[in-house]
Formats: sequence, structure tokens, C-alpha cells
Amino acid sequence: MEVHIGPEDLRAALHDDARLGLTAPDKWLPPVWFYDDRGSKLFDDITRLDEYYPTRAERLLLDVHAAEIADRTQADTLVELGAGTCDKSRILLAALVGAGTLGRYVPLDVSNTTLWEAAGGICRDFPGLQLHAVVGDFHRHLDVLPRGGRRLVAFLGGTIGNLTQRERKRFLFDLDCTMDGDDHLLLGADLVKDPARLVAAYDDAAGVTAEFNRNVLHVLNRELGATFEPERFEHVARWDPESRCIEMRLRAEVSHTVDLADLGLQIAFTAGEELRTEVSAKFTTDQVAAELWEGGFVVEQMWDEPGGDFLLVLARPCC
Repeated sequence: MEVHIGPEDLRAALHDDARLGLTAPDKWLPPVWFYDDRGSKLFDDITRLDEYYPTRAERLLLDVHAAEIADRTQADTLVELGAGTCDKSRILLAALVGAGTLGRYVPLDVSNTTLWEAAGGICRDFPGLQLHAVVGDFHRHLDVLPRGGRRLVAFLGGTIGNLTQRERKRFLFDLDCTMDGDDHLLLGADLVKDPARLVAAYDDAAGVTAEFNRNVLHVLNRELGATFEPERFEHVARWDPESRCIEMRLRAEVSHTVDLADLGLQIAFTAGEELRTEVSAKFTTDQVAAELWEGGFVVEQMWDEPGGDFLLVLARPCC
């Protein structure tokens, strides 16, 4: 396992994000801080909810088209960005093994613990596969990923939507700079649809997503000595038709002040003030193709789920 991020790096990043985001005129935090052990379990619960369609839709596309993807790419290496538990990658691994081309799997994730646990399962289920796990951040460590052969770089789960347009442009440009002519990119993107369905996916009737959203406050309390009272914040999911994105926010129900002991800060919230915790962009097929082209990729094939919920795109570097 190759480690480029340690506990001190993560702690420093949390300090920087909390100081910058919570002191901004419009308060915000990046969604990466949802995912401690409790947050990861809550998100796993979310993926099983009736309202949350993206995981089911993407998995269906992978199940149906994995063999074709393996045949088109002839990849000997699967690289997965933000691999997490490596769950969906198993579908691609099995297809590439079936095609007789696979020799190496390179999962990248910020969580050492998650990668270590997932790697053990992959090694058991795919004996003989070379595993090169990388603990790192896809914003900063694309250049350390092993190269050579024919690589299929998978960026799944609609994670591309958690990046702003500017961040997507930079990410795709940086990724293109690390890819060779025989490499391919497999991208999963959530599509624009009925706003009611979009909002329901981020505001389920059972309140699991609301608890997941508030979990970031628990993380700040534990890691920064903060005094947030999560029950004072209402979960909000809102569709913005102009930017075509869902925003998750936490709305203060009463005016109060929060101490962040480790940062030496006091943060005041007025009643009704909102803290943005996630932005999830939704796309059209034309928009995805255009952004990929601008980032240095040409689309080879697109597959959308029969209900038009989700898009899987196979692309390659333009040159």
C-alpha cells in the first residue's frame, strides 16, 4: 500500500476547511467530512433507500455493460478514484478477468482503514491479481498513480457532481495529463430529471439523509473540540434550476454561538442561517460530452439507464 495522506494531513485539512468555510459570509463545509465511520455507515444505509436511485441505476448499467467495457478497453489495469469499499469495482474486475486482460488493480481513496479492509476482500476473491492500493486525494495525487499498459480509470458514483464547474475543469485537465493514448476513462454522472425526484433522493422520508447531513457536526465536535448541538439544525435539500444542482444545507433553528476550541474560534449563527454542506450537480448528456472534450477527452460510448436516471460514459484522451 502506498500512503500519501496520513492522520496529520487530514487533521490539517479539516482545520483549514473549517476555518475558511465557517468564517465565510455564506458558511460552507466540503462533503468529505461527512465520512467518518458513522457517516460511512449512514451513507451505506442511504444507498439502500427507495428514494435514492443513483447507486441502483449505476450498478444496473455496470451489470449490463461491464463485458462490453472490458472488450472495448482491453485494460490490463483498473484504476478506481475514490474507491471506498471497492464494491462496484468488483463488477468491472470480474468482467476484465473474464476478458483475460486484467493483471492489476489500483484503488485510490483518502481512507487508509477503508482501503485496507477492502483490499483484503479483493485479494481473497481475485487470487493472482496484483493490488497496488494508494491512500491519497484525487485532487492532489493523480500523478503518483502507476502508469503503463492499458489502464481503465473509473470515476464512479456521480462523484464528479460534487465538484464545482471550475473544479471539474481542473480535475479533467489534470487527469488527462496523467493518461496515455491506450488508457480509457469510465465516468458515472447523475442526470437532470424531475426536481421532486431529485429532492426526495436527498431528503428521504425516514430521515436517514438528515442524520447523515448532521453527522458533519458530530465530526467537528469530536475532532475540533466544537460545541455544535446537531438537533438545533434542520436538514435542507434544495434544487437550484439555474446551476442544475442539489444543495444540502443545515439551517440553524435558533440564534446561538458555537465554540471551536482547537481553532480558537467562536462562530455565531442567526436563526434561519444556513450552512452549505454539499453541492451535487446533475448533467445532460451533451453537457458531459462538452466538459469531457474541454478537459481533453473524446467520448467513445454513452449508456443511460432505461429510466434516464444515470449516465455511464467511456472516453479516451484526445491524443
